[in-house]
Amino acid sequence: MNNEISKTANLVLNIIFIIVSILCVLPIVLVFIISITDYDSIVKHGYQFFPDKFSLEAYSYIFKDYGVVARAYGISIFVTVIGTLISVLISSLYAYPLSRGDFKYRNGFAFLIFFTMLFGGGLVPWYIVYTQVLDLKNSIWALIFPMLLSPFNVLIMKTYFQMTVPPALIEASKIDGAGELRIFIRIVFPLSLPVFATIGLFNTLHYWNDWFNSMIFITDTKLYSLQYLMYKMISQADYLSRNSSLIQGSVTELAKLPGETIRMAMALIGIGPIVLAYPFFQRYFIKGLTLGSIKG
Repeated sequence: MNNEISKTANLVLNIIFIIVSILCVLPIVLVFIISITDYDSIVKHGYQFFPDKFSLEAYSYIFKDYGVVARAYGISIFVTVIGTLISVLISSLYAYPLSRGDFKYRNGFAFLIFFTMLFGGGLVPWYIVYTQVLDLKNSIWALIFPMLLSPFNVLIMKTYFQMTVPPALIEASKIDGAGELRIFIRIVFPLSLPVFATIGLFNTLHYWNDWFNSMIFITDTKLYSLQYLMYKMISQADYLSRNSSLIQGSVTELAKLPGETIRMAMALIGIGPIVLAYPFFQRYFIKGLTLGSIKG
């Protein structure tokens, strides 16, 4: 049976994929062009792919204190990398026993993780625990600990372990003398690389885009994450632009702050490193489909 498609169908499919790819890239290109467009040009003509005047005022405003932005980048990268690694480890160590039918207390632990999906303690008790009990206020760990364990991620991993790891393989490993930790590292982990990559990507995006924890727990400007720093910059620029008449000094310059272009420049700066996460995890998606498979 010949499964090859015709040259005409192949050409049509390629054209469709090219068009879809262009449509996906165009918004990013437009955001970049707006970020380097003169603010007066945007006010007069709106968004354009070919503006009549370019300007780097937005980037000058953002990088006028380069050290602050670089430090925020460092904080976000550290929180994202460390938080993702620890979160994936904790989630997998919680999910794996739940996937084992011979685990005596699986129902109790499954109820605990499911209960937190339905009910929460509220913002005030949550804040008190992290600031007064754990004493994490103005600590970089306050940006990591609140998001370490997600019930949704645990349930995804639990289901994947149940569907992918054959109980017979675990029994055979026990007969050969392997302990639980060795079974998890040498057998379960290689078989489950796709779900580890998926949860890792979820956590990476979650940590990188988080600004709420910085707003709640951080008052030290040296510990601001990149997303929260961008939020503060945009808020300050909007405030100065709208209230320039109430501020003594160069009123004309304050009124001309490029608020719209600053937003677009911030968006580009914020997506920089996170774009690299997709090809990295995609590599393990593909590798996980072939590594560790049971061969007859």
